[in-house]
Amino acid sequence: MRKIIFITGASGAIGSACARQLASEGHQLLLHYNQNQQAMETLCRDIPESVLGTIQADLTTDEGLSELLRFLSFPIDQLVYAGGMAHYGMFQDMTNRDMDDLLAVHVKAPWRISQHILPSMVSRRSGAIVLVSSIWGERGASFEVAYSSVKAAQIGFIKGLAKEVGPSGIRVNAVTPGAIETSMNNHLTELEKQHVADDIPMDRFGKVSEVADAVSFLLSDRASYVNGHSMQVNGGW
Repeated sequence: MRKIIFITGASGAIGSACARQLASEGHQLLLHYNQNQQAMETLCRDIPESVLGTIQADLTTDEGLSELLRFLSFPIDQLVYAGGMAHYGMFQDMTNRDMDDLLAVHVKAPWRISQHILPSMVSRRSGAIVLVSSIWGERGASFEVAYSSVKAAQIGFIKGLAKEVGPSGIRVNAVTPGAIETSMNNHLTELEKQHVADDIPMDRFGKVSEVADAVSFLLSDRASYVNGHSMQVNGGW
């Protein structure tokens, strides 16, 4: 059945892949992006019949988040929270602004958006939410300590919310990608990437399409009894 799905971070590699996959399944999409307008325009040109609307909003700010919530002026069926930012460096070198931005984008924004869309889902007794978290939210990573923290918070959030809204027919899950071929890994040299791949049983980085397939599954009726689950997409790493 065709759904109206809101995707945050749709100009990013994983968000865009999710949009393309869900469009191919016949769903209607509302798309959010922050900075990469060109990527968003390309995406909309590729799937024009599937896009109901787009919004640019900086989710590190209260103003941007409020604007996004005003944009969601009618009920949506499902949410894919794929927006985010990374931070690579020594934890003791982080600034307050770095910390606030990570908390805002990865924790507060999913909270507020979920609060906003849940009443209509509860009234319909139907809905699904999927957050794109990270392997580091499960295992932690040096030089990505704060990022690991907020991604772990996302996993705790979906597990708790799933128990709260499950009786209303709403499912809340996450995917936790491992090493995926995206710009977030641009800080790695080719040699460093190979060292990572050597530790992965499948001997390669994942594809964004493989993450999108997992998201699609969790949103679909095929996952009708999957709730509060964090699905690993990491090649066995």
